[in-house]
Amino acid sequence: MKFAKRTQKTGNSGLEDLFAASGPNVISFAGGYPDRSLFPTQQLNRAFKNSFTSGDTELLQYASTQGYLPLREKIATRLRATGMPTRAADIMMTQGAQQGIDLVARLMLDPGDGLVVEAPTYLGALAAFNAYQPTYYEVPMQDDGIDINALQRVLMSHSVKFIYTVPDFQNPTGIVMSLAKRKALIRLANQYDVMILEDNPYRDLRYDGKPIPTIKSLDTEGRVIYLGSFSKILSPSLRMGWLVATPELLKELIALKGGSDLESSNLTMHGINDYMEENDLDAHIKQIQDRYRQKKDAMVTAMTRYLPVEAHFNNPDGGFFLWLTLPAGFDMGAFMKQHLLPENNISYVPSANLYATSAQVNGARLNFTGPTLEQIDTGIKALGDALKMALHQPTLVAEQA
Repeated sequence: MKFAKRTQKTGNSGLEDLFAASGPNVISFAGGYPDRSLFPTQQLNRAFKNSFTSGDTELLQYASTQGYLPLREKIATRLRATGMPTRAADIMMTQGAQQGIDLVARLMLDPGDGLVVEAPTYLGALAAFNAYQPTYYEVPMQDDGIDINALQRVLMSHSVKFIYTVPDFQNPTGIVMSLAKRKALIRLANQYDVMILEDNPYRDLRYDGKPIPTIKSLDTEGRVIYLGSFSKILSPSLRMGWLVATPELLKELIALKGGSDLESSNLTMHGINDYMEENDLDAHIKQIQDRYRQKKDAMVTAMTRYLPVEAHFNNPDGGFFLWLTLPAGFDMGAFMKQHLLPENNISYVPSANLYATSAQVNGARLNFTGPTLEQIDTGIKALGDALKMALHQPTLVAEQA
């Protein structure tokens, strides 16, 4: 049996390893899981019951590909409150932000087309992009976001269709792009006639500091497509996200979505809309922020206490993840598979699959939102002890360049 050539890359995404490393007996820092105790279960239960008892005869029928209008209106109101001029007509509902990534890639990319990604970047985005066989151009991350000078050098030298970025609490590093860099990114996109895909599922999850305007709010030429999601603030299993774009782009994306799945779940959209009618979403988000701030601080404290001096990690202002690096040549993937997971039942996401082309091996993404406080302390202590031992094993540490 012969599969399409594009599947040669999609089969190697690393997503399967991520979920395999999150079993019931594992302290998993791998998956980007929310804290299940924070799901508004009772409120969502009531909202979905209300939807069924509302007498709406269209609830279980086919519906608009663009999505349920009252829900799009509520999302538009929230986005306008952040400074992004948005109408319900500018929004399309998607199966999580992940579908938005896939649809934009399908719209923009022919095999070989140039695509700029941050290095490192979101594993699921690479899995989606790989199917369309782009030519990747990696641009390194700095403490305040993507390296703008390196980006300009890429744009000067290569033809690029679009730039993919996670500007707020980036997955996997937790880095926030500065306002200056957001403005510079828009200038470069305008200058070199490039689109920007702004993936922003963590924006509401800020624990310290003040929010920075979205890249989309700075867009003057309709070059930015914006993605958001309910997965991190309500529940991942709802599989409900949204995409914001200009009318011309949205028309094409709606047509692609129609060919893919016809529509997002009408029932789910009604349930979320009823939840937002009857509940204070911002109050719920505040609860999430308070809990995740506590967990993030606990992980930073544990890493400071237990990790070897050779380990470096950051302290993000929000999001789901910390970024850990070891000396150049130390293989965090081999270390986890050969020692940490089988001997300690602890997992994370090694950095090798988080780079489009360079496959750097000495980093790891650690999630702090899913595990309990006890698991964070126990798991990081075991990680630190194992790293101290492994750093003295030449089989895991390559010769320093």
